[in-house]
Amino acid sequence: MGKKGQGQMNRLRCFLGVAPGTHGLGCRCHSCRSRQGSRNRVARMGPRRGWIGIWACLLVLNFIRRRPEYSREGGPRLGCSKSILTRMKEIEDEMASTQKNKATEHHIGRLKGRLAALRSELIAPKGPGKGAYERTFEAARSGDARVALIGFPSVGKSTFLTNVTNTTSKVAGYKHAEIQILDLPGIIEGAATGIGRGKQVIASARTADLIILFMDAGRADEQKEMLEHELEMMGIRLNQEAPDVNVIKHNCGGIQFTSTFNLEGFNKELAIDILHDQKIRNAEVQLREKDLTIDRFIDAVSGNVKYIPALYICNKIDKVGYSRFRKLAQKPNYVLISCHRNWNMNGAREAIYQALHPIRVYTKRPKKQPSLDEPVVLCKGRHKVADLCRSIHSSLADPTRFYYANVWGTSVKFRPQRVGLSHTLQDEDVVQIMLRKSELQSGGSAARSQS
Repeated sequence: MGKKGQGQMNRLRCFLGVAPGTHGLGCRCHSCRSRQGSRNRVARMGPRRGWIGIWACLLVLNFIRRRPEYSREGGPRLGCSKSILTRMKEIEDEMASTQKNKATEHHIGRLKGRLAALRSELIAPKGPGKGAYERTFEAARSGDARVALIGFPSVGKSTFLTNVTNTTSKVAGYKHAEIQILDLPGIIEGAATGIGRGKQVIASARTADLIILFMDAGRADEQKEMLEHELEMMGIRLNQEAPDVNVIKHNCGGIQFTSTFNLEGFNKELAIDILHDQKIRNAEVQLREKDLTIDRFIDAVSGNVKYIPALYICNKIDKVGYSRFRKLAQKPNYVLISCHRNWNMNGAREAIYQALHPIRVYTKRPKKQPSLDEPVVLCKGRHKVADLCRSIHSSLADPTRFYYANVWGTSVKFRPQRVGLSHTLQDEDVVQIMLRKSELQSGGSAARSQS
């Protein structure tokens, strides 16, 4: 290497801080003219290299954190420190090992809030790409009500469906109501975690108006406990009323509580910590339920819990003894049948109809008599005027289109009486829906004719 090449190499080595100041007297680079200058250059380059390394590590960690925690095959991906199921198992173990008393009440409440947040993420995964392969076995809705039939394999669900409908069809007419019955695939233990595609099966039941837990009479207690646990894991509460709690988020102001009763037995500090775990920092919490428990408060805050009525049908009662039969018959919401011998099929139909609690509502056009031949059937939990509007057309429940409704019947004091969307209807009420004038003039004639 010549002198020129040697000089360039030495300048490069000096710039990188490998061997500053080793060129001799003829070098005119900045490092050789001033040894202090070379030291400053090295001092500046050292922290710069450190920050570049930290920035690269943060990029790698952020990439790993954003990866889905579950692959398409259902197992945890490599690179994830802990899966959702692992964290849920750790929290459940900690709750089981913690002694329950006044001193640990706050700690257990925080653990329940974190467990509810993980269950919400398990039901509806967050992030791009998640949930694309979690499609449910959704069927087109038809009829006035939907009933989901859930049970373990080989308990007689298909035979029951054939006997109770007198056909292989999934839609049965009974007392002026068409009821759609979904025969979902049998589930196994651990279905809520994705085993046997049970997560998609249970998620389909969230759209039902009634859930039937179909069980074997000989193992009814064991199967009932397992099925309720799997449904609870997927955010479904059976035979419970929704908590009367309303959370209104704000941009500032912190957490404020308003209630219609005394809040002596309600732990506000624990409720604030649970809201913070749900990433709610500023909100107004309206409590209208007396003796509200922390579990129901967590369900109200999570916002993805469904409250659905349930019916417990026990098959194969011809194979159990009299004492077992009598014990099951005394339990509420239980129906005992035998598909093999065709016992109590009419009782099962009547129990399904009563559990749905349908009401008939007649519509009336302006200046005409009500159409009493074609009632609109509304099931339990959907007895308001807004539900009637959605059953006719989804756009009628829009406040920008809906003006008011005239109601004749037992649900009002005067006949007719002007009501709003939140009015609760009763059986055989007559309703006339009125739209705003702007909607009637700009294409609302189709909706007016339906009303």
